[in-house]
Amino acid sequence: MGRVTVELCVDTAEGLAAAINGGADRLEVCSALSVGGLTPSVGLMGLAAQAGVPALAMIRPRAGDFVFSPAEVVVMEADIAAARAAGLAGVVLGASLPDGRLDAGLLVRLVTAAQGLDLTLHRCFDLVPDRVEALETAIGLGFARVLTSGGVPRAEDGIVSLAALVQAAQGRIAILAGSGITAANAARLVAAGLTELHASCLVDVAAAGPVAAFGFGPATLRVTDANCVRALVAAVH
Repeated sequence: MGRVTVELCVDTAEGLAAAINGGADRLEVCSALSVGGLTPSVGLMGLAAQAGVPALAMIRPRAGDFVFSPAEVVVMEADIAAARAAGLAGVVLGASLPDGRLDAGLLVRLVTAAQGLDLTLHRCFDLVPDRVEALETAIGLGFARVLTSGGVPRAEDGIVSLAALVQAAQGRIAILAGSGITAANAARLVAAGLTELHASCLVDVAAAGPVAAFGFGPATLRVTDANCVRALVAAVH
């Protein structure tokens, strides 16, 4: 087995620096990690493009489900264009039908907009009724990888499903295991055949001053920690 790729999702300039300092191999750049990640600002995209490792932007216009309106699709196409203009390596996107299956028609449109960029299918994949069918759809659409926890909230509880996806992929697409991955459980995932891991490495930090009292943010912030990133990288390398 080759070297394991560690991808860090970050939503701030400080988080970006921590991920790089900790040794991340690839970045997923977002806003609002507290809701699973939304599209980042153009400014953060530009900063990530200078990070020295491949960086992909999340393309997700709002929190909630992945069934998007025509107006939201227009926003997503513009955000893909912004990621390209910023010089990012790729984008992370996905779309669902109301029954949870991948919206292949819409994904064709988004993939076409992202032509030439690296493509990750995000965790809308974990909501599909048939993961093998969805995997074949993702391969047909040209995605480089699928970000998934194996259809459960935490990847360490989906190891059997993740290993089955690796087998079903047969090297045609990468399985990027994500959700709840830490230095403590990463080796188990690697032993199951996963060669790409996605983590946030967040720690709780008390907000300074009267931020929470004025409603500007929560009393406790979750921030990317370089030491946690470093420990995760050490656990798999």
